[in-house]
Amino acid sequence: MVALPDVNNLPYPDADFFAFEQLLTAAQRERLQEIRDWLAKEVKPIAGEYWNRGEFPREVIPKLAELDIISPVRRQGHSHLFAGMMHAELTRADTSFATFLGVHDGLFTGSIEVLASEDQKARWLPDIYSLKKIGAFGLTEPLGGSDVAGGTRTTAERDGDHWILNGAKRWIGNATFSDYVVIWAKDVADNQVKGFLVETATEGYSASKIENKISLRSVENADITLKNVRISDDFHLAGANSFRDTNKVLKTTRSGVAWQAVGQQMAAFDVARRYAVERHQFGKPLAAFQMVQEQLVTILGNAMSSMSMMVRIAQLEDAGEAKDEHSALAKAFTTERMRESVALGRSILGGNGIVTDYGMARIFADAEAVYSYEGTREINTLVTGRAITGVAAFH
Repeated sequence: MVALPDVNNLPYPDADFFAFEQLLTAAQRERLQEIRDWLAKEVKPIAGEYWNRGEFPREVIPKLAELDIISPVRRQGHSHLFAGMMHAELTRADTSFATFLGVHDGLFTGSIEVLASEDQKARWLPDIYSLKKIGAFGLTEPLGGSDVAGGTRTTAERDGDHWILNGAKRWIGNATFSDYVVIWAKDVADNQVKGFLVETATEGYSASKIENKISLRSVENADITLKNVRISDDFHLAGANSFRDTNKVLKTTRSGVAWQAVGQQMAAFDVARRYAVERHQFGKPLAAFQMVQEQLVTILGNAMSSMSMMVRIAQLEDAGEAKDEHSALAKAFTTERMRESVALGRSILGGNGIVTDYGMARIFADAEAVYSYEGTREINTLVTGRAITGVAAFH
């Protein structure tokens, strides 16, 4: 006779098998739980519905503003470890929602914090922090992804005290409803990639939603077209004058995506474990079968190994010692483990794993986007390979 577990009182309820959260202060743990509770109330109940519709729940943004989580490190003084664990929890609740924040807070806000002048920061950041203004980050292009560093086709031409922008961007999250977008364009005068803040109401700017996605469906990615968009030189980010400056932003956000891979695996574990305990086959819970337990333990092991890598990277970031190759290896490794984990989770649910009613199908599909953005596994592997050999294999 197999003992029936209490599905509402499972061991290791937070799946924090090695107690990584104990590395946070008591105040940070309390704050993290507050964020978890908010996500459970405001995001998780509606995530599936909006994912199926392919729409972002914009009505949540004012409530998110009240939670006050924008720029946890630079503005609020939290550790990178707290910020990373928070991002993992956001992803655990809904990857699309976490990606919205990753774009607005990490890529967009990070660009302003790192690359704007003090005067520009004073003018723009208050509304950005309070979510009165939503931002997007326009780097990738219809014909430029991994090679965009040297292959940016969008142009910027100086005209007195103004710049004229022409070109196109693709896969730009939040751009269908954002107030601002940071556009990266090549200066025709010196061939350097520079950054500009563009108000989306500016004449010549247009954004159209990319339809028919199978991943991150609630993230409203857009195709952006820029036709003689004229902006004042005041909107050229003072510190954004080459692609090396772009990398100052991407270095941090790449590790943020690796934290998303942790959150994806925790979400897969949550759903798969509960299903294995509740679902009965052959007169007993699925969890009573050895192969199911092996799959659950593999998911947990992948999640904990990914978490341990990210904890160390956060420590290096807090010490100011993190390098590009550190975040590159983390992004490549954690997303590969994530891909295995979500596949195992989907397998445990069998046929129910391919319908969104049970949550796992959404987790499984969303993992494919996390696997690809902020540098593919192959590109991040080559960045790491160059670091350990001194030889570049990019061609």
